[in-house]
Amino acid sequence: MSEIVPPEVRPKPAVPAKPSHVAPPSSGSALLGYIGIDTIIEQMRKKTMKTGFDFNIMVVGQSGLGKSTLVNTLFKSQVSRRSTSWSRDEKIPKTVEIKSASHVIEEGGVKMKLTVVDTPGFGDQINNENCWEPISKYINEQYEKFLKEEVNIARKKRIPDTRVHCCLYFISPTGHSLRQLDIEFMKHLSRVVNIIPVIAKSDTLTLDEKIEFKQRVRKELEACGIECYPQKEFDEDMEDKSDNDKIREAMPFAVVGSDKEYQVNGKRVLGRKTAWGVVEGEWAEVFVMSHLQDLKEVTHNIHYETYRAKRLNDNGGLHPISSSVPMPIKHTQVMSKPTKF
Repeated sequence: MSEIVPPEVRPKPAVPAKPSHVAPPSSGSALLGYIGIDTIIEQMRKKTMKTGFDFNIMVVGQSGLGKSTLVNTLFKSQVSRRSTSWSRDEKIPKTVEIKSASHVIEEGGVKMKLTVVDTPGFGDQINNENCWEPISKYINEQYEKFLKEEVNIARKKRIPDTRVHCCLYFISPTGHSLRQLDIEFMKHLSRVVNIIPVIAKSDTLTLDEKIEFKQRVRKELEACGIECYPQKEFDEDMEDKSDNDKIREAMPFAVVGSDKEYQVNGKRVLGRKTAWGVVEGEWAEVFVMSHLQDLKEVTHNIHYETYRAKRLNDNGGLHPISSSVPMPIKHTQVMSKPTKF
């Protein structure tokens, strides 16, 4: 008979020591030691601080509605400059132009490259038919640029993200109803980008006028089948639905752009000072900043994926975007030193 060889005995791997702050597992737990799952969030935080991230916001509306002022209010910095629009000596452009300015913001050691995309000329013509098409074309071009980088064999470690993550659409504070231009723009663009409607210069309306106007706008959007961000089909669970329903009930945000702070009820607020007191707006920046990551995820997982699937299915390959609509694009990349808070 052959000699029986005993099985090889391997040493057991060492179990990492459990930190003192971790509570002992319950009696029904099958875990034998500390794994360290609670450190994942810290790892993600350190990686984000090291690499930073991009956020691209587009502002659309007629001139004179305070678009640049509001963007500066949102991010507490001069990120949108008057140089991104024409001066008084210049003629209003005959077609919609696209101008962008980038700015690096640093807060708590985290850097964010913020790009503000302005659309001078929108809605300022006598005939504004199809004036949203250059904007739609620009948004799709950014998806195309990202897609071409993504399908390359030798891809970059980090693909530059110029996709528009959020579009603030400025509604004139008429107090009556939406214009046909407003409806057509949001109807076409809500399919390709996250649209957040805002009532510009809401301090020109009384409280009753503002409430009534907001209700009328919501009814018109619902009647036209226009869903702005956050869309109902993107609600992942009941908690998301509850939070998003509150936001949808508050839309469109009635905003007041201001770069001056005033003391109100013991706290510093941004607003406009009048003979009757300080006027505060419904601060859209609270919503934008709290949903910044979600805006990026919806852009990538919904709008970009929809574009990507369509492009890859069309003719079985990638081809340059073709459009009969001319679009003069003027990019003004203003890369300033990081603004620290």
